[in-house]
Amino acid sequence: MSSSLYERLGGMEAITAVIDDFRDRVAADTRINQKFARTDLGRLKKMLVDQVCEATGGPCRYTGRSMKEAHAGMGVTDGEFAALVGDLVATLDRFKVPKAEQNEILGVLGPLKPEIVEVESDATGTPLPAGYRPAPALVS
Repeated sequence: MSSSLYERLGGMEAITAVIDDFRDRVAADTRINQKFARTDLGRLKKMLVDQVCEATGGPCRYTGRSMKEAHAGMGVTDGEFAALVGDLVATLDRFKVPKAEQNEILGVLGPLKPEIVEVESDATGTPLPAGYRPAPALVS
């Protein structure tokens, strides 16, 4: 029996380290960081860790909103989605994740694109619409 993608990635500690780097990379990326201007980064980290953990066969349960609900009204463009994927690949490369595992991760996330992208455009750096309401911050 082959090990799960979760195990091959190194489990929870490795996934958390990757998400920390990815979150910081996205926050510094002017092509997309405006879309996260009102996002609680603690909540984002927890949701991403849970989502990646569950999607790769780990023991976590993602309890956040659907991708369509979470991104509704953000005005995410095709270009911004591509920039986000590029940031993820750069993070995975930094952690020396093998290409086979990278392709598996992207294969899980790629089908989410229609639930996230609302604007057919190669534009990046577009502002978050004034009416967008982010999820509330997590209470710890």
